[in-house]
Amino acid sequence: MRLIGIILIALGALSLGYGGFSYVSREKVVDAGPIQVSADKEKYVFVPPVVGGIAVVAGLVMLASGKRDV
Repeated sequence: MRLIGIILIALGALSLGYGGFSYVSREKVVDAGPIQVSADKEKYVFVPPVVGGIAVVAGLVMLASGKRDV
């Protein structure tokens, strides 16, 4: 439970700092028989700041509740 809380805090802080993440996907541009041409396209996924804030708060709650069990 404590590890999940730490991960949530870290991911929430990263999403608040960067606002999202990008990744590269390979898409076919031309597919004409034996000739195939593909291109790498970078895509960006926006993560709203509210989601990052909720993740940080949830992680803090998990850390606080985990300490009571010990």
